[in-house]
Amino acid sequence: MKLLDVVALLEDLPQLGLYCGQVGTIVEVYEPNVFEVEFSDTSGIAYAIEILQENQLMLLLDFPRINILAMAKSLTEPEFKQ
Repeated sequence: MKLLDVVALLEDLPQLGLYCGQVGTIVEVYEPNVFEVEFSDTSGIAYAIEILQENQLMLLLDFPRINILAMAKSLTEPEFKQ
């Protein structure tokens, strides 16, 4: 995970007013697995900014994830014709 990645919370944190499934944006990276995440409403107003561990978050993708190695292999292997 990296700066500005969109993530979802994987657990309830009721003491922080946050619950599983809420979506936020990584706004700071403190260590390789420690992030400051901003949770905002649909108007863009932040309602929580918390420091969370990578294992508490799931990276959300808005594009298809492709297997680069498989794609590269398929491009380099000759086609076998019968």
